[in-house]
Amino acid sequence: MDGDRVEIDGGIMEGGGQILRVSTALSCLLGLPLRVRRIRAGRSQPGLRPQHLSGLEIIRDLCEGKLEGGEIGSTEITFTPGKIKGGTHIADTKTAGSVCLLMQVAMPCVLFAASPSELRLKGGTNAEMAPQIDYTVMVFKPIVEKFNFTFNCDIKKRGYYPQGGGEVVVQMSPVKELSPINLTERGTVTKIYGRAFVAGVLPIKLAKDMSAAAVRCIRKEIRDLYINIQPVREPDDQAVGTGSGIIVVAETSTGCLLAGSSLGKRGKNPDKVGIEAAEILLRNLKHGGTVDDSLQDQLIIFMALAKGVSRVKSGPITLHTQTAIHFAEQLTKAKFTVTKSEEEDPSKDAYIIECQGMGMINSNL
Repeated sequence: MDGDRVEIDGGIMEGGGQILRVSTALSCLLGLPLRVRRIRAGRSQPGLRPQHLSGLEIIRDLCEGKLEGGEIGSTEITFTPGKIKGGTHIADTKTAGSVCLLMQVAMPCVLFAASPSELRLKGGTNAEMAPQIDYTVMVFKPIVEKFNFTFNCDIKKRGYYPQGGGEVVVQMSPVKELSPINLTERGTVTKIYGRAFVAGVLPIKLAKDMSAAAVRCIRKEIRDLYINIQPVREPDDQAVGTGSGIIVVAETSTGCLLAGSSLGKRGKNPDKVGIEAAEILLRNLKHGGTVDDSLQDQLIIFMALAKGVSRVKSGPITLHTQTAIHFAEQLTKAKFTVTKSEEEDPSKDAYIIECQGMGMINSNL
């Protein structure tokens, strides 16, 4: 078997968990045995963390595969995939590890299962270094569904750093194949909305302060639009622990969604949290692309699997996106090209990511 294993160097480029997520998902989908060495070599604490291990375990369970080296701190794993099956699958990081990152690794696989799937994902819903669950529902979901599939995402409980304890249930049915997407026309911003939340012992005033600061910051650049950022206190029976944060979304006339978000933490001024989210949003609006920095890399695996040519206009290509493209090309027959967008406006820094997808067919259907 070893002769046929695909060898992945987990220490190059972004050098983190994303290499593991993209390569194991594709290994599962394509039935390619895999060895990943130097896992997260680019991180201060190399090797598998609880969240990465949970991701590997859910992929293993989804396809009844074999995983060796699957323990915390391990810097090398081998994975032998089996057949992807539907049904209920549970992944629990037992920490504040991001449920959104678990979703990233599992979702492409269950699209090509034999029957509908339910993923019960436990951990942090609003975690550092990962998309917040609000981003997943408000931005990622409506855009990724343009690949011609749908999913339901039910937030049962929110969980925050350090203990996690959140739970999200994702339900989706398999598809025969994915359609390509064409997201190249930004259009004009038609509305800006969002939510500023507090949970646990924090007062609602914090959410109101984050919201007001974000609105003030955006108003300096965009004067004539109604901005609706709802301050909310998460119900105690739907949140574990104490947390706060904000997400601000801009919607355009062509249906593009771009966002900025930020998390509160002890000692961090709520105004600063709001301003941070607003500045990220404004930066994403400035480059002229149709997707923001956080969505860019999450679309790559779907573009690679789709049938036909996908085109997405984005801002400067992030290291995460370069990494996703590199491993998608290494493992599939997809071909990506990235070119500077020929803008009339030289102040815009936009790029076209084009992909000739491999046209994955679900042989189970």
